[in-house]
Amino acid sequence: MMPLYMPEELENRIGYHFHNQALLKQALTHSSFSNEQKINKKPHYERLEFLGDAVLELVTSDFLYHKYPDMAEGKLSKTRASMVCESSLALCAEELDLGSFLLLGKGEESDRGRIKASIIADVMEAIIGAIYLDGGMEPAKAHIYRFVLSDLEHKTLFYDSKSNLQEYIQKNLKKEFHYELIGVSGPEHDKTFQVEVLMEGIRLGSGQGRTKKAAEQKAAYEALLKFKAAGKESDSCI
Repeated sequence: MMPLYMPEELENRIGYHFHNQALLKQALTHSSFSNEQKINKKPHYERLEFLGDAVLELVTSDFLYHKYPDMAEGKLSKTRASMVCESSLALCAEELDLGSFLLLGKGEESDRGRIKASIIADVMEAIIGAIYLDGGMEPAKAHIYRFVLSDLEHKTLFYDSKSNLQEYIQKNLKKEFHYELIGVSGPEHDKTFQVEVLMEGIRLGSGQGRTKKAAEQKAAYEALLKFKAAGKESDSCI
């Protein structure tokens, strides 16, 4: 499969048009693709990711500081870490379908690099860095607010889904629950884990991911959504 580089389509999706198109292309270029180029070798996204990570942390910190004036420093740090972790950024990037735009080397392409959360999260940060260099802090901040800090009610459930589920069940149901690995598929280097979260033999939710932790997070998130739909949520913990 040939790399699918469609800059205008992605610019339309993110709502920002680059003055320097080379920055966008760099943000979408994986090191595996760059290393395969024998002539006119182009830079890959890792330096932009480094910059974007710093911009994201600053904007998220400022957002949390003003949104939660009474929240302690430790809780602020924990909340920020959960909001900008790999799985959370990959979730935020889903509406952009970033994998479709990546420039990957043949090996990474065959290794399903377009759907790897680790790569998608890195590219999300690289795009933030690219926007910052191209247009400054304001468009970078607008991008973060639109794609990372939006729809926080549901994203917050996902960010700390395992902790939120544990707190909810302990406070409201006072029952034991556990996660159970029910299946593993795929080759050794590209496994998919299927997990269920159970309470007294009842399945509360299920999820799958490239790690057990990611699958458990999704299973807990599904369980929380079911509790909310049933009107059993507690404002103090969800």
